[in-house]
Amino acid sequence: MKIKRQKQAKKTISFYKYNFSFREPFQILIDGTFCQAALKNKIQIKEQMPKYLMGEVQLCTTNCALKELESLGKELYGAKIILQRFQVRSCKHFKSPVPASECLLSMLEDTNPHHYFVATQDHEVTAGLKKIPGVPLLYIILNTIVLDKPSQSSLDHVQAVQMGELITPAQQQSIRSLKEEQGIGQNEGERRGKKRKRKQSNPNPLSCLKKKKKGLPTPSLKKTDGEKKRSRHRRRGKHGVESAPAAPVTS
Repeated sequence: MKIKRQKQAKKTISFYKYNFSFREPFQILIDGTFCQAALKNKIQIKEQMPKYLMGEVQLCTTNCALKELESLGKELYGAKIILQRFQVRSCKHFKSPVPASECLLSMLEDTNPHHYFVATQDHEVTAGLKKIPGVPLLYIILNTIVLDKPSQSSLDHVQAVQMGELITPAQQQSIRSLKEEQGIGQNEGERRGKKRKRKQSNPNPLSCLKKKKKGLPTPSLKKTDGEKKRSRHRRRGKHGVESAPAAPVTS
């Protein structure tokens, strides 16, 4: 059973790597409910999470999640101690904390640009993140950590990209960087609308020169009357057959 879960997790991680550009170390957002379930089932998150995901991880949380555990009292004191060991990522609610479920969903935004995994037992968070494409969900069941299969929104997003209807966030970023390199921005349309003024240039000095007169044709040499064509006359025999000239007689 353990090998089967490991294969399924490997397949799911490859899906997010290929389609949503997830890379190690994997960033995992954890809330108090996940820490409470791990404490109850005697799961060492720091030890088991890298083994299960087969790669380096960064365990993190938010200030709102910590404040929520503090407000719940002594019953969740052990979960608060575990959560305090993780990195605290800055959120938009530093001055006025909100419930952890609301804070975690706000960290994901619309496209999960920071490539977070989310580890939670909260059904409200689970229902909210399944509407956002490209968010891996981790939860604890039967004393083990489980990586959920890709949500329907993630599958629909990938299909739309393959059909050419959408582009991935990574492609959007590359297009944006190429535009910046080429100097194409918001003012590009204004630059195209303006017409360039032609500079006044002096006439070409070669075109001002007078045309040269064409020279008279040279007379062709005619043959003089004294020149005559040489012709060779051959003697003809009696029967009209040409005969070669007689050879000189030698004594």
